[in-house]
Amino acid sequence: MINKRKIIEEFETHSTDTGSVEVQCAILTNNILRLTDHCKSHKKDFQCRKSLISMVNRRKKLMRYFARKDQAKHVNLLQRLNLKK
Repeated sequence: MINKRKIIEEFETHSTDTGSVEVQCAILTNNILRLTDHCKSHKKDFQCRKSLISMVNRRKKLMRYFARKDQAKHVNLLQRLNLKK
């Protein structure tokens, strides 16, 4: 998986950016992919599944907010993260 610092460098909007919507969604997407692989191999890990669902919901809320805030950047972010609308 990708290092968190590399994700921040790729998605940051300015040099000290660590909390913008783009960065948060990129970090959550990386964590979701990692947990998805874990849940596939450990079927009875229900705490992991619960964490995965909460991360997906948090990313969904952030993406809805970002879509309202700036539609063009939202579409660009979806393409960069390989997500569906």
